[in-house]
Amino acid sequence: MDNTSVANRQNQTQEQARSEASLIPPVQVIEDSRGITLYADLPGVPRDKLSLQIEANTLTIEGQLGLEIPEGLQSSHVEVSLPRYQRVFTLSKELDADKVQAEFHHGVLTLRIPKTEQVQPRKIEVKVAGAAR
Repeated sequence: MDNTSVANRQNQTQEQARSEASLIPPVQVIEDSRGITLYADLPGVPRDKLSLQIEANTLTIEGQLGLEIPEGLQSSHVEVSLPRYQRVFTLSKELDADKVQAEFHHGVLTLRIPKTEQVQPRKIEVKVAGAAR
């Protein structure tokens, strides 16, 4: 089963839509008590063509494919015909966008976004009342 989708904006010419169309990479989101971790599959994207941006409460992941055909050769079959990936997420106000950590390894982007300190679980110390006399 192919999970790759294509995103297009409506009301554009075919050429405009083609230049702005992008692959939507599959993303796995895991939440725990301390925050969320996103795993995005971005095969064919070199590190220098990967862009992450957070503006207000919106996270945007973009990547340009780095698959180039060597000079003098022609493709006989192409399964990935769009040149870029793009995925946009709306982040909860519980998440601390200033503390995002990102790693990119073998085409998989890992983003760790912690929850703000106010919503993270905390341990409450229980004190023993004065000793019996």
